[in-house]
Amino acid sequence: MWRELILELSADAEIAEPATSGALADVERVLGQPLPGDLALLLRECNGVRGDYGTDVVWSAERMAEENAAFRTSADFAELYMPFEPLMFFGDNGGGDQFAFVRIPAREDVFVWDHETDGRSWAANGLEDYLRRAMEDSGDWWRN
Repeated sequence: MWRELILELSADAEIAEPATSGALADVERVLGQPLPGDLALLLRECNGVRGDYGTDVVWSAERMAEENAAFRTSADFAELYMPFEPLMFFGDNGGGDQFAFVRIPAREDVFVWDHETDGRSWAANGLEDYLRRAMEDSGDWWRN
Protein backbone atom coordinates (compact mmCIF):
# COMPACT_ATOMS: atom_id res chain seq x y z
CA MET A 1 0.00 0.00 0.00
CA TRP A 2 2.65 2.58 1.03
CA ARG A 3 5.06 1.73 -1.76
CA GLU A 4 2.30 2.14 -4.35
CA LEU A 5 1.16 5.47 -2.88
CA ILE A 6 4.70 6.84 -2.85
CA LEU A 7 5.33 5.89 -6.48
CA GLU A 8 1.94 7.32 -7.44
CA LEU A 9 2.94 10.63 -5.82
CA SER A 10 6.40 10.67 -7.37
CA ALA A 11 7.59 8.20 -9.98
CA ASP A 12 11.15 9.41 -9.23
CA ALA A 13 10.98 8.62 -5.52
CA GLU A 14 13.78 6.44 -4.19
CA ILE A 15 12.44 3.65 -2.01
CA ALA A 16 14.70 1.49 0.14
CA GLU A 17 14.25 -2.21 0.79
CA PRO A 18 11.99 -3.12 3.76
CA ALA A 19 13.29 -2.62 7.29
CA THR A 20 14.05 -5.73 9.30
CA SER A 21 12.03 -6.60 12.38
CA GLY A 22 15.22 -6.12 14.37
CA ALA A 23 15.70 -2.56 13.07
CA LEU A 24 12.11 -1.67 13.99
CA ALA A 25 12.51 -3.17 17.45
CA ASP A 26 15.76 -1.22 17.92
CA VAL A 27 14.01 2.10 17.24
CA GLU A 28 11.39 1.34 19.87
CA ARG A 29 14.00 0.07 22.35
CA VAL A 30 16.37 3.02 21.89
CA LEU A 31 13.57 5.58 22.19
CA GLY A 32 11.40 3.76 24.71
CA GLN A 33 8.38 4.52 22.54
CA PRO A 34 6.37 2.47 20.07
CA LEU A 35 6.45 3.50 16.44
CA PRO A 36 3.18 4.95 15.18
CA GLY A 37 1.26 2.17 13.44
CA ASP A 38 1.32 3.66 9.94
CA LEU A 39 5.02 4.49 10.18
CA ALA A 40 5.83 0.92 11.23
CA LEU A 41 3.81 -0.41 8.29
CA LEU A 42 5.57 1.93 5.87
CA LEU A 43 9.00 0.89 7.17
CA ARG A 44 8.06 -2.77 6.73
CA GLU A 45 7.48 -1.98 3.03
CA CYS A 46 10.34 0.47 2.49
CA ASN A 47 13.04 1.46 4.97
CA GLY A 48 13.27 5.08 3.91
CA VAL A 49 11.92 7.33 1.16
CA ARG A 50 13.78 9.99 -0.78
CA GLY A 51 11.79 12.58 -2.67
CA ASP A 52 12.75 15.29 -5.12
CA TYR A 53 16.26 16.70 -4.80
CA GLY A 54 17.28 13.85 -2.47
CA THR A 55 15.08 15.05 0.38
CA ASP A 56 14.79 12.40 3.10
CA VAL A 57 10.99 12.41 3.33
CA VAL A 58 11.08 9.32 5.57
CA TRP A 59 14.30 8.21 7.24
CA SER A 60 15.42 4.62 7.61
CA ALA A 61 14.66 2.92 10.92
CA GLU A 62 18.35 3.02 11.76
CA ARG A 63 18.55 6.76 11.14
CA MET A 64 15.41 7.35 13.22
CA ALA A 65 17.02 5.61 16.19
CA GLU A 66 20.31 7.45 15.72
CA GLU A 67 18.93 10.96 15.14
CA ASN A 68 16.31 10.82 17.88
CA ALA A 69 18.80 9.45 20.41
CA ALA A 70 21.27 12.21 19.52
CA PHE A 71 18.67 14.94 19.94
CA ARG A 72 17.59 13.56 23.31
CA THR A 73 21.07 13.14 24.77
CA SER A 74 22.92 16.22 23.48
CA ALA A 75 23.90 18.54 26.33
CA ASP A 76 24.09 21.44 23.86
CA PHE A 77 20.56 20.78 22.62
CA ALA A 78 19.29 20.54 26.20
CA GLU A 79 20.51 24.11 26.78
CA LEU A 80 19.15 25.48 23.50
CA TYR A 81 15.82 23.73 22.96
CA MET A 82 12.70 22.46 24.65
CA PRO A 83 12.82 18.70 25.42
CA PHE A 84 12.63 16.32 22.47
CA GLU A 85 11.33 13.23 24.34
CA PRO A 86 7.68 13.81 23.31
CA LEU A 87 8.68 13.82 19.63
CA MET A 88 9.73 11.02 17.29
CA PHE A 89 11.50 12.54 14.30
CA PHE A 90 11.18 10.54 11.08
CA GLY A 91 12.03 12.85 8.15
CA ASP A 92 13.28 16.27 7.14
CA ASN A 93 12.98 18.95 4.50
CA GLY A 94 16.64 19.08 3.55
CA GLY A 95 17.06 22.52 5.13
CA GLY A 96 17.22 21.66 8.83
CA ASP A 97 13.54 21.45 9.76
CA GLN A 98 12.39 18.00 10.83
CA PHE A 99 9.07 16.19 10.86
CA ALA A 100 7.86 14.21 13.83
CA PHE A 101 5.01 12.40 15.47
CA VAL A 102 4.12 13.40 19.01
CA ARG A 103 4.46 10.23 21.08
CA ILE A 104 3.76 11.62 24.58
CA PRO A 105 0.79 11.65 24.48
CA ALA A 106 0.58 9.66 21.25
CA ARG A 107 -0.99 11.46 18.28
CA GLU A 108 -1.30 10.55 14.63
CA ASP A 109 -0.76 14.13 13.42
CA VAL A 110 2.61 15.13 11.99
CA PHE A 111 4.39 18.18 13.37
CA VAL A 112 7.37 20.13 12.10
CA TRP A 113 10.23 21.31 14.29
CA ASP A 114 11.79 24.57 13.11
CA HIS A 115 15.52 24.32 13.81
CA GLU A 116 15.98 28.10 13.89
CA THR A 117 13.22 29.01 16.36
CA ASP A 118 12.62 25.69 18.18
CA GLY A 119 9.00 26.12 17.07
CA ARG A 120 6.82 23.03 16.85
CA SER A 121 3.83 23.33 14.54
CA TRP A 122 1.16 21.10 13.07
CA ALA A 123 2.02 20.01 9.51
CA ALA A 124 -0.29 17.16 8.43
CA ASN A 125 -3.21 14.91 9.42
CA GLY A 126 -1.13 11.76 9.66
CA LEU A 127 1.42 9.92 7.55
CA GLU A 128 -0.56 9.68 4.31
CA ASP A 129 -1.40 13.40 4.38
CA TYR A 130 2.25 14.17 5.16
CA LEU A 131 3.48 12.08 2.21
CA ARG A 132 1.01 13.73 -0.15
CA ARG A 133 2.04 17.22 0.96
CA ALA A 134 5.78 16.52 1.07
CA MET A 135 5.99 14.74 -2.26
CA GLU A 136 3.54 16.82 -4.29
CA ASP A 137 4.78 20.27 -3.25
CA SER A 138 8.45 21.16 -3.51
CA GLY A 139 8.03 24.49 -1.68
CA ASP A 140 7.68 25.21 2.02
CA TRP A 141 4.32 23.42 2.14
CA TRP A 142 4.35 23.05 5.95
CA ARG A 143 4.35 26.84 6.39
CA ASN A 144 1.08 27.31 4.47
